[in-house]
Amino acid sequence: MALLDDLTSLRIFERIVAGGSLSSAARDLGLSLAVVSKRLSELERRMAIRLINRSTRQLSVTEEGALFYDHCMRILAAAEQAEEAMTGRNGRVFGTLRLSAPHGLGRRYIVPALAAFTEQYPEVNVDVSLNDEIVDLVAGGYDLAIRYGTPNDSRLFVRPLAPNRRLLCASPAYLARKGIPETVQDLTHHDCILIGHSPAVDWAFNEGDTRISVKVQGRYVCDDGAAAHELALCGAGIVMKSIWDVGDDVLAGRLIEVLPGDKIPAAPLNAVYLHSRFLAPRVRLFVAFLTERMSQAWKW
Repeated sequence: MALLDDLTSLRIFERIVAGGSLSSAARDLGLSLAVVSKRLSELERRMAIRLINRSTRQLSVTEEGALFYDHCMRILAAAEQAEEAMTGRNGRVFGTLRLSAPHGLGRRYIVPALAAFTEQYPEVNVDVSLNDEIVDLVAGGYDLAIRYGTPNDSRLFVRPLAPNRRLLCASPAYLARKGIPETVQDLTHHDCILIGHSPAVDWAFNEGDTRISVKVQGRYVCDDGAAAHELALCGAGIVMKSIWDVGDDVLAGRLIEVLPGDKIPAAPLNAVYLHSRFLAPRVRLFVAFLTERMSQAWKW
């Protein structure tokens, strides 16, 4: 039997990868664990290749499985579009939208946008993960991710959502205590709140046509952008953040922009997904919906 004759097995494989386990796929599809396991084994036997390494404790997708998953997503998206066309249900949007977004941006903008979108399309369900780490769309089973900057992965299609100005800011209390830096070199004498894992990083600036970098250090290093934001509000130091994250606090005076004349290289806000031609309608429509919604927000 050709693979195209058995979309059920492809859907089961897609759900196993997306959910990270056979039991998760069984729950999503309303099947028994035995049926899911049998279908996966039959699929691997027909392909004559192992798609998933599994043990009693964990599951991991093989390199061949990741490639096969890529093709599965194309086939299933095309099948969904064909079903809409053939059954005369044009305009119906349904299924689960699986999305990854940065934590702070996600809570502030993406989650409200998802709520508004599903109000407009009530047959769409949402599975959203808020994480500042760069996720693997294939391994995580995501339809799309919202990311700052352009990824290096050539497999990914990038759709710009909005500009993203980054800025340095600190609380009025911190600046009253430590003084206001007048040049980028002054940052070396300040407490900088660093996002990541290193206690010392290079912050880059554009001065005309020249890019310069300054090595800064901080008492606080954290791997969560929202935590860094909160530390700045508490007076812990100077943080480099997106206008999307701190704009409201700057307007309200809870944070003050530092060195406003020095331009920090931008990292545009993008929607990232695996294909541009095989998007399910819910994904395509949400990207357009989000683009329109975010274009009306921060521009300064």
